[in-house]
Amino acid sequence: MLKSAILVSFLIAAVSLDTLGQTDQRAQTILTEVSERYQELNGFKATFEYTYSTDTDGVIQTNTGEVSVKGDKYRLVLDDQEIYNDGNTVWTYIKSSKYEEVTINSVDKDSDELTPSNIYTIYQRGYNSKLLGEKTMDRKPVYEILLTTDKKGSQFKEVKLYIEKNQKDLLAWEIKDDVGGIFLYKFKEVRKNEPLPNEYFVFDFKANSKVEVIDLR
Repeated sequence: MLKSAILVSFLIAAVSLDTLGQTDQRAQTILTEVSERYQELNGFKATFEYTYSTDTDGVIQTNTGEVSVKGDKYRLVLDDQEIYNDGNTVWTYIKSSKYEEVTINSVDKDSDELTPSNIYTIYQRGYNSKLLGEKTMDRKPVYEILLTTDKKGSQFKEVKLYIEKNQKDLLAWEIKDDVGGIFLYKFKEVRKNEPLPNEYFVFDFKANSKVEVIDLR
């Protein structure tokens, strides 16, 4: 459940900036500063921890992953799944003890999907933003910003972003599912201006010669 949820969190349905509704100006200013800082980077690589919890059972599962981003390219690595996107083609690689397969799709540049490469502009994509206040996370002062949408078909109606107050770094984000569960994603280590060659975002068939290929282009 959690394994697929991390992917869904990066694929939240969105709309254009023209449909942005009422928003908190202070929250918008903070988010713009965050977005501008990350768009100035040549690329970055980050490890993250993600947990799923409920009010009744507490934390149910905890796992880790890694994401690399360079412009419109990204690479997402989970325990048994990897996604490569070079801006034109996306490869979804599933690996287990029983089989390995990679599904290939063309990138729909007109799609409303949100991906790791544009997470920093989510606030521009049909979400209203509101600054809820300030708190401490991992001994750092953070802004807590709530994003909401009324767009039909959106996977999630609410997303909370936790922005480090001084450096304007995105530290974590929280998403609630439709049954009351909470997905919390926290960056553990972020390496900025990481040198990432373009081929890093392309699936390597030579190194995975026995993988089953499902080409949906």
